[in-house]
Amino acid sequence: MSSVNILPLAIVMVAGPQILSAIFLATGQGWRRNSAAYVLGAAVSISLIVSAAYLLGNGASDQGASNDTLYIIVLLLLVAAALQTFLTRKKPKDPPKWMGRLQTADARFSFRLGFLLLGIFPTDILTSLAVGGYLASQDEPLWKFLPFLAVTLFLLAVPALLIVAMGERAQTVLPKVRDWMNENSWVVNEVVILFFTALTINNLT
Repeated sequence: MSSVNILPLAIVMVAGPQILSAIFLATGQGWRRNSAAYVLGAAVSISLIVSAAYLLGNGASDQGASNDTLYIIVLLLLVAAALQTFLTRKKPKDPPKWMGRLQTADARFSFRLGFLLLGIFPTDILTSLAVGGYLASQDEPLWKFLPFLAVTLFLLAVPALLIVAMGERAQTVLPKVRDWMNENSWVVNEVVILFFTALTINNLT
């Protein structure tokens, strides 16, 4: 059941510059290659951070830390993620200028961008740490983070998949999605984080 509980956090992982970058890559040169490299980079960084958090959580348990302690750590990570989301909610109306360069990016740059955005971006690293810590607190095996990873990667791949499915029509749809996400992603993030926070508090009671 824990793997189902953490699935909504996949939305937090992609809402923001992560999905905006995916859109720019999908509408640029070499979009198939670059989109695949971007998703692969994200997969590597997410897996590393979740695994590290999980191993640290299990190590803490072996040293005598209770599950309640791990839950409290997860709660602190979620509060930090919610605060980070709120403090950075005011976005410029247009995406940052550097995103325009993604339309002429190569596969190496795309891989590195996916690795960094989904790995060290403040909200994402806090979310990945919370996922690993939550699974450890539930005494679940590490592989149960894979559905969360799969949903996150699927969401990142949606812009490229829309290009495949819709062709030129996607060129009209994606900019509208990009603008909406640029203005409202912080609200979506806060709702999901609050949902998971309530779930974690419930496990403490």
